[in-house]
Amino acid sequence: MKVLLIDDHALFRVGLQTLLESRGITVVATAGSGQEGLRLTEEHQPDIILLDMRMPDMSGLEVLRELRRRGAEMPIVMLTTSDDERDLVDALRSGAQGYLLKDIDPEELVDVLNDIVAGKTVVAPNLTGVLAKVVQEGEQAVEVPESPFSSLTPREMEILCHLAEGQSNKVIARNLGISDGTVKLHVKAILRKLDVHSRVEAAVIAVERGITRNAQS
Repeated sequence: MKVLLIDDHALFRVGLQTLLESRGITVVATAGSGQEGLRLTEEHQPDIILLDMRMPDMSGLEVLRELRRRGAEMPIVMLTTSDDERDLVDALRSGAQGYLLKDIDPEELVDVLNDIVAGKTVVAPNLTGVLAKVVQEGEQAVEVPESPFSSLTPREMEILCHLAEGQSNKVIARNLGISDGTVKLHVKAILRKLDVHSRVEAAVIAVERGITRNAQS
């Protein structure tokens, strides 16, 4: 495993590098600033990046976003003292694959890095509750109301388009080459699925939503 460390505190970089290398992990480079980290990432193409959150020239989030913008695909792990919920949310949404606190046990850190390189997303244990909450809220936030037309079959959509033009069952049947009875069954299903009581209501909804034969073609 090839690791790149990006942290503006020299003593921390040296200490972490020594710790990782003593456990058989290769530290390909260390950077004391965000800009240097960007350059070294391109130069060394590490397997994983450990990135501090608070740095003077570029914040860890800015570095993370810039790396992702440039197409960097390796796992990036925020290694920070911040247990702020907002930092965690921003990091994960910006493409971090891990969010760890600097007081993590050395042996645990090595295990976690292996898990992350293997494809897992890992968050500091005392922040997992926040993560669960964020995921739940995020799912609720992006929930999109289902279209009333999503349950219609292709044939029902086709017939609805004809209804929107004011065509009778007989005309629809002739245009589609099917029987009047079949059209009647489809219209009944359309009314039920759209939760309306008449073909006129169905036609109005279709027109309002732009459901026409021209739009479908």
